[in-house]
Amino acid sequence: MTLHITLPFLFLLSTLAQAQEMPEPVRIADEQHGIYDNDLLSPEFHRGRREALREKLPKGGVAVFFASPVRNRSNDVDYEYHQDPNFYYLSGLTEPEALLFVFKEPHMMDGQTTTELLVVQDRDPKTEVWNGKSTGPQEAREVLGLDHTMSAARFKNIEFRLKETDGIYIHRTDDPENDPHSTADLADLLEHLGTLLPPADSKKVDGPADIRRWMAELRELKQGEELALMRKAIDITCEAQKELMHKLEPNMTEYQTEAIVEYVFKANGAEHEGFPSIQGGGPHSCVLHYITNRRTLADGDLLVSDIGAEYHGYTADVTRTLPANGKFTADQRAIYDLVLAAQEAGIAEVKAGKAFRAPHNAAWNVIVKGMKDLGIIKEESELRRYFMHGTSHYLGLDVHDAGTYGELKAGSVITVEPGIYIAKDSPCDPRWWGIGVRIEDDILVTEGDPVNLSAGAPRKADEVEALMAK
Repeated sequence: MTLHITLPFLFLLSTLAQAQEMPEPVRIADEQHGIYDNDLLSPEFHRGRREALREKLPKGGVAVFFASPVRNRSNDVDYEYHQDPNFYYLSGLTEPEALLFVFKEPHMMDGQTTTELLVVQDRDPKTEVWNGKSTGPQEAREVLGLDHTMSAARFKNIEFRLKETDGIYIHRTDDPENDPHSTADLADLLEHLGTLLPPADSKKVDGPADIRRWMAELRELKQGEELALMRKAIDITCEAQKELMHKLEPNMTEYQTEAIVEYVFKANGAEHEGFPSIQGGGPHSCVLHYITNRRTLADGDLLVSDIGAEYHGYTADVTRTLPANGKFTADQRAIYDLVLAAQEAGIAEVKAGKAFRAPHNAAWNVIVKGMKDLGIIKEESELRRYFMHGTSHYLGLDVHDAGTYGELKAGSVITVEPGIYIAKDSPCDPRWWGIGVRIEDDILVTEGDPVNLSAGAPRKADEVEALMAK
């Protein structure tokens, strides 16, 4: 999936040796608490992330996080819930209407000292008839391993000494809707929290810049458990791209190609797509984030398939450009091979210590020369018309994940995704019009050579055509 800035499982065991050794997640299925997967992030992982944040807090500081609010789709139907990535990263909770406090030093609360507090809703048997089991305070301690938990109703009736805290760092999400049928939903919790905070002019309540920077620094470097889940998401996505190569043919609709890849996602255990699937055929191959997916593919069209399975919160992002009839034309192949050469030049720059923009600069230089050689541009300044996005972004809990965008660091995962998009009526020979090509892979930064985590999906034109011919 492009980043708009100007600037069954095929991962080879041999690549594991190039990356850090990664333990398997250890949180196991527990039907009593509604858990059916054996590879979720462990309580130890989330505890370690809270401790890492605690180390960044200044003396006397406290960080406060809000769960994502429930978002309404229409009338009495809500969108499927998705937790705020930072909240999930620190707690493991996947439910709404909750608050998380992380204290630098032990804090007296509710008659005991603790360095953390998770505020969740009480379990409600009537609601669980409709929505299934929920996580109350006791379950949060038992399953998520939080040191101190509290019901939302109780939180509203106790006093915290936050006014005496030296620094309060709040990471908030969008303002929630106030449920008139609840007296302890997220809106009510935030209203009560406001009464506990010192006045805004006291300078104790800090803006979001610090907490965002700290979380970006943490999330940029993937831990072993995270990389295991990312590999799973990426492998599923590569399987989907390969299945699409097997099935793609002219007269198929874009939505049918979407159905193929998303079936593979679900059949292999992915809970969601990491972002709306981009299946742009023909003229839509030149639309960067095209998601309407309703057009019928014609013989001779290219299809830009930019997709990512989301597995236990972590998303892949893999793009392949495919000829609908299984064979690139000479002009399509010229552009395709140029994009592939640019991508390979960019991947070669993915090394610890390099500038984040190094892959983009390398890809840009290859495309400038190639487009001049093809006669499509005369000056470098013209390329922005045909290659208008950045080449890389971080990948993880978000498709455009949190990170510092400074020097590349071992343990980060970034995309490398150059593209060329020659829309109709572009100021070049019409023979090139309608050719849009993007090739994207997910690359692990190491102390040595980069590791292409999505190498399981063919990239070279000959390999793509050979797989489609089968």
